[in-house]
Amino acid sequence: QVQLVESGGGLVQAGGSLRLSCAASGRTFSTYVMGWFRQAPGKEREFVAHISWSGGSTKYADSVKGRFTISRDNAKNTVYLQMNSLKPEDTAVYYCAASTWVGSDYAFPYKYNDWGQGTQVSVSS
Repeated sequence: QVQLVESGGGLVQAGGSLRLSCAASGRTFSTYVMGWFRQAPGKEREFVAHISWSGGSTKYADSVKGRFTISRDNAKNTVYLQMNSLKPEDTAVYYCAASTWVGSDYAFPYKYNDWGQGTQVSVSS
């Protein structure tokens, strides 16, 4: 099990940027696939991005492709989500998650074992 703590959320104007961080406890962080999900009020939790244990492979939701970048620093047990060109529809609580699932396609919440508490991102128009 790994404990995850997100930070970096806040209020930003449309077109602005934010960088979310997710700090993980535990010595096995580098073996986890890490993902970012988000949930807006009244909506299902949706996939944003995930990154392989090495950082060499990433995948993004179509809605954020070209604007968001996921990265990780295994030496710091931290995964990041750089969000540029933010839109009002990006407003949501953002969660990081860790997966030990062996397989492919980590775009589904059920494939993740551990979740952070979430950080609010609000984008004004």
